[in-house]
Amino acid sequence: MTTWTQPPAGIAPEATAVPPRPVGAAPRGSGDQLLRPHAEQAFADELAALAATDRRRRPPSWRLSPWAVVTYVLGGTLEDGTVVTPKYIGSRRLVEVAVATLATDRALLLLGSPGTAKSWLSEHLAAAISGDSTLVVQGTAGTSEDAVRYGWNYARLIAEGPSRAAMVPSPVMRAMAGGSLARIEELTRMGAEVQDALITVLSEKTLPVAELAGEVQAVAGFNIIATANDRDRGVNEMSSALRRRFNTVVLPLPATEDVEVEIVSRRVAQLGRALDLPAEPPAGAEVRRVVQIFRELRSGVTTDGRTTVRTPSSTLSTAEAISVITGGLTLAAHFGDGRLAAEDVAAGLVGAVVKDPSTDPVVWREYLEGVMRDRAGWKDLYQACWELDTEARGQ
Repeated sequence: MTTWTQPPAGIAPEATAVPPRPVGAAPRGSGDQLLRPHAEQAFADELAALAATDRRRRPPSWRLSPWAVVTYVLGGTLEDGTVVTPKYIGSRRLVEVAVATLATDRALLLLGSPGTAKSWLSEHLAAAISGDSTLVVQGTAGTSEDAVRYGWNYARLIAEGPSRAAMVPSPVMRAMAGGSLARIEELTRMGAEVQDALITVLSEKTLPVAELAGEVQAVAGFNIIATANDRDRGVNEMSSALRRRFNTVVLPLPATEDVEVEIVSRRVAQLGRALDLPAEPPAGAEVRRVVQIFRELRSGVTTDGRTTVRTPSSTLSTAEAISVITGGLTLAAHFGDGRLAAEDVAAGLVGAVVKDPSTDPVVWREYLEGVMRDRAGWKDLYQACWELDTEARGQ
């Protein structure tokens, strides 16, 4: 059997047909501003400053030490005065466990409810550790085993037969060959047979290539970060054999309203800059109102604990709260005076809450009339939401 401990001739060119971009490099062939830069591009200066001041021991192939990776994720001030902005707001110990896992031979599974920043955290971990967050497999019901292992260039396969030059490596194979992190999004959305293709990769650190009587062996530094939605349990449940090969870190919902308000405010500010919105930053009170509504409808009880409310079918995640505020800012910028108003927020709120037309409208109306109508200082938001609801019912 042929063993390839490095990207073999024929696989290396295919695997890296587009050479990796230097960290922070502009997009090829374009001077246009990126709508959504990769983490290693958006925070290239911080990553460079961390690499320059980081004198701690680094695991094989890592760009930064584990301590520096945690600092990059949670933020801090470096010896040279560089301020590293927080990318994730949450438990330090939780992030330390995640980073420590990636320094071992165990893969990392980030598990949590929708909107708990699983993908966001996995991207930033890959950017800090490998300098490349783009080796991603997106899990869906239609994801095939080729996405995890390898596929073929069928034109060359028919013309030449199986060969290394005809092989199309998956992101996982490329990460193995380069000693990098691969990311698998929504692992439990993939079929069980596709999931189990990872077992040999994670246990033996090899990827057999039966057609060529060979294998690819992982270079030191290779590992996998997977994410899974805890609401998908039972969709494609992970086998016990695969689950044992992951260390699971559960990402919780924001613990307090203040923490969630801070997360939403920070992310909205980043998106506003990226979209170049000519609008004023949203007032903290407006952000807090949206967050409070989401938290009350998620928990089924008002903040003061006095009123029980029905919960809608939607998850009402922090990510959706960010979307509501960003959408409102866009309306204010292009169709208003640039200041976020209640009517700008109302449309996004209704769209976020009412996902199931058979049950959610009743839940929303009960919340409007039972909670929002009599809440001090909320008359403008109640009126805007009530008008939209009345219009939707054709009254």
